[in-house]
Parts: sequence; structure tokens; C-alpha cells
Amino acid sequence: MSGAKHHDYHLVNPSVWPLIGSVSALVMFFGLVMSMHADYFGGVGKWVLGLGFVGVIATFFSWWSDVINEAHAGDHTPVVQLHLRYGMILFIASEVMFFVGWFWAWFDFSLFPVPIEYSAADGAVTSLFGQDGALAITQWPPKGIHVIDAFSLPLLNTLILLCSGTTITWAHHALIHGDRDGLKKGLWATIILGLVFSSIQAYEYAHAPFGFGGSNYSSAFYMATGFHGFHVLVGTIFLIVCLVRTYKGHFTPKQHFGFEAAAWYWHFVDVVWLFLFIIVYVWGGWGAPVAAH
Repeated sequence: MSGAKHHDYHLVNPSVWPLIGSVSALVMFFGLVMSMHADYFGGVGKWVLGLGFVGVIATFFSWWSDVINEAHAGDHTPVVQLHLRYGMILFIASEVMFFVGWFWAWFDFSLFPVPIEYSAADGAVTSLFGQDGALAITQWPPKGIHVIDAFSLPLLNTLILLCSGTTITWAHHALIHGDRDGLKKGLWATIILGLVFSSIQAYEYAHAPFGFGGSNYSSAFYMATGFHGFHVLVGTIFLIVCLVRTYKGHFTPKQHFGFEAAAWYWHFVDVVWLFLFIIVYVWGGWGAPVAAH
């Protein structure tokens, strides 16, 4: 029996989705570049970008559906599940390094500020020099910026995410102990809290006292908090998929890697926000004038 299986690993079937996903990502990249040069490409860029985006979403749905079908077929043996966990851990580690880059930029800007003055009226840099022709005094945040009060909406969002960390843990423990009702309630609570967080952050952005451009403070602020907000949206979608699968009866106390990966990802989002709140909102705006509400 040369074709007999003598190992616990699962050899996946040939799939076209890795190729489609790679091509779609390349198309999306070119579409993004073309949309940034609309004066040359016209309106073609946004259509190319949309086409690539649809291909990436289709790849996500179909490829992960194949993984779910493999689990139902019994192909996810304990050793396969272990290596799926290794893969998720490495993915989260790469995400940690992604945010380390933004924190690094924030510390570089704040500890070694460029001597500029910032116009709060139009969000533009007004001068590199003082009235006497000498370099202006360096400070962080740049002169003229009114920061967001860390202990208003940002603090509220911190409490919301901390609560969501407890609800996803509740759902996880309920799943392990076979409590399907507790699993559903915990997932619903976490999803609602995630949506509330995103809504509050959108409101904060809409009423922020500074725009994206004009200073390294505002650009670093929006890039760091904005990418975190994007991760919250991705995590919320992740949890919604887990909720749908829960109603279909997919997870069991012994086999629930999909839920476990979503819970790990959500806890990662929680921890990153704690660092953002302390470093960007509290420490980064310490001593600066606070914008009036």
C-alpha cells in the first residue's frame, strides 16, 4: 500500500485560490497607485482597485471555506491544529512589529521634534523660524495644535475595549465547557462593543481639532490610531463570522481553532489600544492645550 498515510499531517488538495489571491493583490496595488495619479490615469484607477479588492475578498471567503471544510472532514488532527496555532502566533507577531514601527515614529517625532509652528486655522506649517530669524523653540506637540482630551472619548473607548476583552473570554470559557448559549451571548456582546468603539472613534475623527496633514504630530496620530481602528473592524468581522458559525454548530469544546484565533486577535487589538491610549493620547499630548468640546 504505497499510498497509505503514515503521518498525522494533512496534505492539502491543489487549490487555485493562492494564485487568484496573489494576482488580485497585485491588481489592487496597481489600482491604488493609479488612483493616486488620477491626473494621468483618469478614473481607471478606482476601477482597477475595486477589481483587485473584490478578488482579494473572494479569495478570503473561498480559501477559508476550504479550511473549514477540511476541519469538518476530520483533516485537522491535533498536530495540524498545533501548527495552525503556530501560524496564528506568527501572524500576530508580525502585526506587533507593524505597530512597533508606528510607535517608533511617534517616539522619534516627540523626543526629537522639528522646530516648526503649526497654524490651527488651516492646518499648515507657518514658519521654521521665530520673529528674530532664529530657529523656533522645539516642542511636542507642535505649537498651535490643540490635542484631544485623553480622558473623554479616548478613555471611554479604553473602557469599552477592556470590557470587550472580558466578554470574549466569557465566550471562550463557555465554548470550552459546552455552554452554547453563553458562547452566543459573549460573542454578541463583544461584537456590539466593537461596533460602539468604531462609532466613537469615527465621531472623534469627525470632530478632531487637527487634520491629517500639516504636522508630523497629526500624521503620526492618524496613522497609528487609524490602523488600529482598521484592525478593530477586521476583528469585528472575524467575530461576526465566528457568530454565524456558532449558530451553524461548527465549534466544539475539542475543536474550535477558528474561534480561538479570533479571540487571540481581539486580545491583541485590546493590548495595542492600551499602549496607544497611554503613549499617544496621555503622554503624547501632556501639557498641550486641550481642544474645547
